[in-house]
Amino acid sequence: MAPLDIPRLNREDLPVETQAMARYLVGKTLVVDRDGARLSGRIVETEAYPPGDAAGRAFSGESRANRSLYMNYGHAFVYLIYGRYHMLNVVSEQPGIGAAVLLRSLEPLEGIHLMEERRGTTRLHDLARGPGRLAAALGIDRRYDGLDLFDNRELWLGREIRSVTHMGMSARIGLTREVHRLWRYYEAGSSFVSGTRGLNRFLTEMTL
Repeated sequence: MAPLDIPRLNREDLPVETQAMARYLVGKTLVVDRDGARLSGRIVETEAYPPGDAAGRAFSGESRANRSLYMNYGHAFVYLIYGRYHMLNVVSEQPGIGAAVLLRSLEPLEGIHLMEERRGTTRLHDLARGPGRLAAALGIDRRYDGLDLFDNRELWLGREIRSVTHMGMSARIGLTREVHRLWRYYEAGSSFVSGTRGLNRFLTEMTL
C-alpha cells in the first residue's frame, strides 16, 4: 500500500511553551521511515514537563543523561526507565531551558504488522497505549536521543490527518511529585489512550 499523505510539520508550527505544545501535539502524527518501511500513528495523549517542574528530568540540572533536554525545541529527548522502557519526548522550550512533552500514546495508522511483531500482540488498542509501548512499537531507543525532528527523514512529526473534536486534561500518570498538576492532555473518547476510566473522565473539556 502507498504511504499516507502526511504533510510534515515545520518547527515554526510548534508553540514554544511546554503546556501549549503538549496540547498542540494531540492529534498530530508521529512517523518513522526506516529500512524501507513506514510506521505512523496519531498522537492521542501527551504530558507536559515545563521548566521548574519537580517531576521533570531537568529539575536536578543538566547532565550527560539529559543533555538533549536542553537543546532547541523540536528535538527528541529519549531516556530509559527501569532499565527497560524508553520514553520519547519532544523538547519544548528555547535552548538551555530544559523542558519537554512526553508522547504517551498513539493510535496506530501504518506499519501495524511490524508493530505487532515488536510488541508480541495483535491487540490494536494496546500496540502503542502508554509511552513504553509506543517506543517499543516504533523501535525507538536511545539512538534517537537528540535527533532533530525537523531535519531528518527517519523520525518526524506530521500534521493531523483527522481533527480532534474534544480534548481532556488530567493529572499526570505514575508520579510522586507535582501530582496535582493537570498537565496531561488526551483525545477524549479515544480507546487508544492510557490511564484508568476515572482518570480519563473530563476534568476539563475543550471544544476545538
